Amino acid sequence: MDKILVIMGPTASGKSSLALKAAQLYGGEIVSADSMQLYRGLEIGTAQPTAEERASVPHHLVGIWDIDVRADVFTFQNLADAAISDIRRRGKLAIVAGGTGLYLKNLLYGLDDMPGDRNLRKELDQEYDYPEKEDALREKMAQLDPEALEKFRLCRRRLIRALEVKLLTGKSILELQTQCTPQLRYPNIMAIKLEVPPEELAEKIAIRTQKMLDDGWINEARRAIENGLLQTPTAHQALGYKIIAEYLDGNISSEKLCEKLCAATRQYARRQRTWFRHQHPEAVAMTVDEAEKFISGL
Repeated sequence: MDKILVIMGPTASGKSSLALKAAQLYGGEIVSADSMQLYRGLEIGTAQPTAEERASVPHHLVGIWDIDVRADVFTFQNLADAAISDIRRRGKLAIVAGGTGLYLKNLLYGLDDMPGDRNLRKELDQEYDYPEKEDALREKMAQLDPEALEKFRLCRRRLIRALEVKLLTGKSILELQTQCTPQLRYPNIMAIKLEVPPEELAEKIAIRTQKMLDDGWINEARRAIENGLLQTPTAHQALGYKIIAEYLDGNISSEKLCEKLCAATRQYARRQRTWFRHQHPEAVAMTVDEAEKFISGL
């Protein structure tokens, strides 16, 4: 099947459930576009599909790496391309679902064609690609490219890429991006952008967070932290684990734990909504009900 169904949207908006329904309806297979679902040992906290769901529908790029493996958009694109090619070769519907905006954008439109230098990138990675070096990286970007710092402040990897471009060209990556007209890499893309009212999404986040805690998220986090999660290259970015570490260290109460987790998730969802609003013109905004009707008529 040549068509590719893409389902994007903020966390807890219903992407996984909708993708599962589409896969069951059409005999499709799901390719995760979630940077943290790549990791084993973070099943609860990253809302990975259950064993039962994975048994009923094939899922790709879920739980394939140990937490000490570095994730990056380049590797993801190669893996996702291979998965999509294999699914389509077997005549199945490929369903890409996830909320990691950068991964989705580069899968659908390609890696940026900004200038690059492998040796310089290696030097910058060695100097800045650690949690304890983020302040120094931000200070450097504040001097050289404050606008890029403002846009990419929360993503260390994108800041390093912006710094690389600035050092190579003397221009901001933002300025160079305005000169590019992105083109979709795949024909026959059907892209859905789920939109849920903020109040409803906040309620969904609260319900899901409590369920994750009830399902054993704290114990999962304890094991992952003991195995070095917070010192890993990229898995340490998984949402919520640092907050649970505060709880395990006795710095916040059990009453405050769920509250802080929900607040962090709502903040993340706001950033996702902003990204999808501006970065994906190919996606049609739909409510969950509208998306279900659309999928039933493919």
